[in-house]
Amino acid sequence: MKQLIGGIALGLLVASSQLTQAEDQKSPAKSQANAQVALLSQNNTAVAPETVEQMKTDATAAIRKMVKSYVAAFDAKDAKALAAHWSPDGVYISRLDGSAISGRNALEQEFAAQFEEGKNTKLEVTTESIDFISPNVALEQGTATVITPDAKPSLSSYSVVHVKRDGKWLIDRVSEEEVAEPASHFQQLEDLEWMIGEWIDQEGGNVIKTECKWTRNRNFITRTFTATVGDRIDLTGIQFVGWDAARKQIRSWVFDSEGGWAEGVWTKSGERWLVQSTATMPDGRRGSSTSILKPTDDGSFSWQKVNRVVDGEILPNIDEVVIVRQ
Repeated sequence: MKQLIGGIALGLLVASSQLTQAEDQKSPAKSQANAQVALLSQNNTAVAPETVEQMKTDATAAIRKMVKSYVAAFDAKDAKALAAHWSPDGVYISRLDGSAISGRNALEQEFAAQFEEGKNTKLEVTTESIDFISPNVALEQGTATVITPDAKPSLSSYSVVHVKRDGKWLIDRVSEEEVAEPASHFQQLEDLEWMIGEWIDQEGGNVIKTECKWTRNRNFITRTFTATVGDRIDLTGIQFVGWDAARKQIRSWVFDSEGGWAEGVWTKSGERWLVQSTATMPDGRRGSSTSILKPTDDGSFSWQKVNRVVDGEILPNIDEVVIVRQ
């Protein structure tokens, strides 16, 4: 049951509602009638179309709020809080052998056991559709990626039945199926994983803050940065670092808020990373340089820029600075 946590958690991360839009466009009258039939009040009285839409909006907002609570419990590895998001007789059906775990208490016990095995497990979810079967029942379908340190991400497709009881949305049933593993260049980028996190370079009143993250399936690293002078933001930008499968090398592309951009090639030399870059300035001038990055054991890294040339003019090197993790 190693995949249980991901299978159970994934059903709750609701991003958007796609409610039979194609049918609405083809036949508005039919769609309206179907909506009224599907969303009846408990005494079988049809609800006005505008009320139906408001019900959908309110239900989606309520599920989103529940999702936020669920994610917080999952990240905290709180088995009891996770189980509380399920209906008392909720059922999870394993994608591995088809076996079922029934009931909130049994799920809580399974959560606790799984958290002991995988304390750093994370989850990414893409919700593909949510259909409201009735005012108190919703069907969600999508895909989820379970990320575990030192292991390949695990991808599955899922279906979740949500039920509303006493004004609260709960999970009632989850089923999932394994899907083909997506392509990933994590192996080629793995040596750069030390970059992931938040960093700061501060000198006098000048501050540069940087945040590095993996994209989905760990195919790219994104680096966003903000340079502040005093209390004023002077420059912002974003960089993408990824594996170029055609050239068989790590490359990067950076864009800043002033309209400049650059591309670079990354190579590892001992404990250092060399980034040879070519740039286009906001005014159209061309430049080149080499950045040198070296991670250290104390959770920081040094950065230096050498071989700086702009429009044929050689510029001074930028002295080495130490950037620390926040």
